[in-house]
Amino acid sequence: MQAFAALLDQLVLTPSRNAKIAHMVAYFSAAPDPARGWALAAITGDLDLKSVKPAAIRALAEEHIDPVLFKLSYDYVGDLAETVSLVWHGTLAANRTPPLEEIVEALQTATASEGLRLFENWMNALDNTGRWALIKLVTGGLRIGVSARLAKIALAKFGEVDVTEIEELWHGLSAPYESLFAWLEGKGDKPKPDMSAPFRPVMLAHPLIAKKDRGDPGAIDLAMINPDIFAAEWKWDGIRVQAVGEATTRRIYTRTGDDISHAFRDVLAAMNFDAAIDGELLVRRLDGAVAPFNELQQRLNRKTVSAKIMNSRPAFIRAYDILKLEDRDLRKCSLRERQTVLHGFVSQLETDRFDVSELIQFSDLDDLSDKRNNPPVPEIEGLMLKRWDGN
Repeated sequence: MQAFAALLDQLVLTPSRNAKIAHMVAYFSAAPDPARGWALAAITGDLDLKSVKPAAIRALAEEHIDPVLFKLSYDYVGDLAETVSLVWHGTLAANRTPPLEEIVEALQTATASEGLRLFENWMNALDNTGRWALIKLVTGGLRIGVSARLAKIALAKFGEVDVTEIEELWHGLSAPYESLFAWLEGKGDKPKPDMSAPFRPVMLAHPLIAKKDRGDPGAIDLAMINPDIFAAEWKWDGIRVQAVGEATTRRIYTRTGDDISHAFRDVLAAMNFDAAIDGELLVRRLDGAVAPFNELQQRLNRKTVSAKIMNSRPAFIRAYDILKLEDRDLRKCSLRERQTVLHGFVSQLETDRFDVSELIQFSDLDDLSDKRNNPPVPEIEGLMLKRWDGN
């Protein structure tokens, strides 16, 4: 547990993205199984320990300190884990600190009363940093500046593989990921999870000119930007998603591979197809137009979405691309080929939950620049260029 606590402490105090990755790689290299797998699940948000609630932790802390003083301390610090770990007056009651796997595995089967008793014993066996990490672990509120995507990048660096290989496997794996670590260390074969509707990493948009070259007028050949080489398309103000249907499984992923299907059951119910669609998740206004982004935000980050919210803020996907159709992988095809397939596919869907992001007609760079600076509706946040021969 102390090694995990030290990792969390390092990640909180390290602003650099590359340094955070280095800390995670070092931890994965040094920590044994299954501890590193449980740590990974905690960092990526895939660990749910329900037997110890924040309210119970607060009540327990108030047994160690005057409740008024605790309230004042909590108001000043602003974080439950930091406050409790600092005011805890328990004495070390064990000759050893509990290993991470012991804590996780015990809480997975503990009742609320058993979990609280175990939690109190562990708090007495840990130092301040360990107590802070324990509270973060059991409440699930890590807030350490590390996304699930960054943790997967660290895994890829640890195993010297491409991160897309991990992303394609991720939703078929479960903590503590021992087969994944065995493969990354060269001690086992690449896992082959039995799963339907997997996430397929996509090529995200990038600026035509690198930041370091933006002051150089010769950094890009402007003559290349013409409708024979590039397709132009609006970038809508929603969230980039991938809608995947396969066999009887339907999933909606964010651009980083997080499964958000539970929040968009109305879209999920309309996915009666065997395909993988890349697009923008949006909310439709009652008049049929695209609603502002804050309407979509009302549906994000909710464990459950009521029928009232779904009816007042109906979601749909504006398709940019198609990655797979039935047993055909289209990712190696040119954009021109995929656009033909996409339009034909969406036109046959008997639902208003999907439409196609229409291409922008332009004559030259000046025309395109004018359209970019004067989008037809405020729900458009930019313009994308895609090479017709790109895949």
